[in-house]
Amino acid sequence: MKKICVIPARMGSTRFPGKPLATALGIPVIVHVAKRCALSGHIDHSVVATCDLEIKNVCEENGIAVIMTSDQHERCTDRVSEAIEKCGWEFKDDDFVLMVQGDEILVTPAMLDSVIDEYERTRSPVVNLLSTIYAAQDHEDPNVVKVVSAPDQRALYFSRAPIPSRYRDSQAPSYQQTGVIGFSRKFLREFSELPQTPLEKIESIDMLRVLEHGLPLRVVYTDKETVAVDVPYDLERAEKILATDPLVKNYA
Repeated sequence: MKKICVIPARMGSTRFPGKPLATALGIPVIVHVAKRCALSGHIDHSVVATCDLEIKNVCEENGIAVIMTSDQHERCTDRVSEAIEKCGWEFKDDDFVLMVQGDEILVTPAMLDSVIDEYERTRSPVVNLLSTIYAAQDHEDPNVVKVVSAPDQRALYFSRAPIPSRYRDSQAPSYQQTGVIGFSRKFLREFSELPQTPLEKIESIDMLRVLEHGLPLRVVYTDKETVAVDVPYDLERAEKILATDPLVKNYA
């Protein structure tokens, strides 16, 4: 079974334009993400998928493979799908495509491995990594997508609202969706053909399309804090964590 990691990235973020090339510890965000993914021993190939020459040039300067994609994609899954079509590798339906969004600056090899292990164990068409929410403001922040799941690791709902409610239990555990999502090759191809669904549009969370079509979506958990760089403050927050992160010395 092939295991491919694709890292979609673009310069045109609404909330933080140019964020892939913003730096933490003097290293561009996209370089942190790509180098950290490459530390996993379970990935056969990894590549950045982008429509921007600035990102391509910085990646190539740092020895990171790049595939150029269309600048018309609205969803990162579509960019990943195009990259897979263009990469030149032959795939079977059950080969595994691991999407790591280009702003997941604190991703670790152990996180990737846990998603891969869950796919190999269950062959669920989609596996999404969730991370524990520690800060109260993150639980309330609509930029942080919260997830509730069943005891058997089936995703039940994704929301920008603070779920689960802490009305009766102020210490109820809370998890956020990360941009680390694995797909079978077959399902990645099929996903873009599924019609968008009402809750997906209301919440602006594309994984709700999977649930609303009645399809299985597995989750795995990490206790490590993750920070997706959505706004400049997120980068400041992530940089403080990276300053003491032992993984950095493996690529800095």
